[in-house]
Amino acid sequence: MSLQKKVLITASDIFTISSQKQFEKTALKVFRLQHENNKVYRDFCDFLNVNPQQVKSLQQIPFLPIQFFKSHDVVSNTDPAQVTFTSSGTTGMITSRHLVTDVSLYEESYRKGFSQFYGNIEDYVVLALLPSYLERDGSSLIYMVEDLIKLSNQPESGFYLHNHGELTQKLLELEERGQNVILIGVTYALLDLIEKHQFDLHNTIIMETGGMKGKRKEMIREELHEILCKGFGVSAIHSEYGMTELLAQAYSLGEGVFECPSWMNILVRDPEDALTYVKDGKTGGINVIDLANINSCSFIATQDLGKKNPNNSFEVLGRFDNSDIRGCNLMVL
Repeated sequence: MSLQKKVLITASDIFTISSQKQFEKTALKVFRLQHENNKVYRDFCDFLNVNPQQVKSLQQIPFLPIQFFKSHDVVSNTDPAQVTFTSSGTTGMITSRHLVTDVSLYEESYRKGFSQFYGNIEDYVVLALLPSYLERDGSSLIYMVEDLIKLSNQPESGFYLHNHGELTQKLLELEERGQNVILIGVTYALLDLIEKHQFDLHNTIIMETGGMKGKRKEMIREELHEILCKGFGVSAIHSEYGMTELLAQAYSLGEGVFECPSWMNILVRDPEDALTYVKDGKTGGINVIDLANINSCSFIATQDLGKKNPNNSFEVLGRFDNSDIRGCNLMVL
């Protein structure tokens, strides 16, 4: 029996959240359920001497370090996995495994999340330039984009690997027709594309998914987006913030400022003390609450550095050094 059926938290409870008060109430309920049903998370909470009955606010909820997905099966029920998402990594590197026991929650999360920020998927031709993701198995991003391509109901939607000439021609044809387009691309591949052709696009959204994947030198966001804006002839670069271990995505419509769907929230922890939080505008570690992740763990301490703005939007500023994630490696189970 899946967790949400057993304890009467339904997909509707998650995806119809309409206020911060409702979010907090649902998050605290999910916390207690996951503490009860997720052994890895419960052991982590026990290590911190956290009594779930004394947790009354989001700030008191323990956030599981994301590295646990590399060493443990982080699940909150006994259902078999319908799909297993894995993170990318270099040869010999330990990668994360996210066992998803109800993939319909992931589908509902990204479909509703996309709609919240971009409207009807059928209004767009969806083009994907995601070579490093396509060339391996288990990518949650590929799962999502493949489904969005199908849902667009546009015969011209599809994936492009290294065929930049064909993609260039398609973008120019669609631009000439005035067709709305979303081009979702891994950062280095988008840079490769504009080195071969400079565009002047007025009907296309460029969405970068981050990461050079070892293909190019990392760049600061402002410099990267300036190059991409110039190369594609657009005024802003959109971004998607998601990861293997989550089922929700945040989106930036420009300037690197991300907003969450209503079932996702961000807290920023002190980089020196993982159990305390910094004020808005201060840099720290990004903690994610993802209520769609009810069958796994909804409270994840990521390795990303960022800051939160007073209006609940946030920015991603970099990553912790892997050798020095202070306050995060609190326990090895």
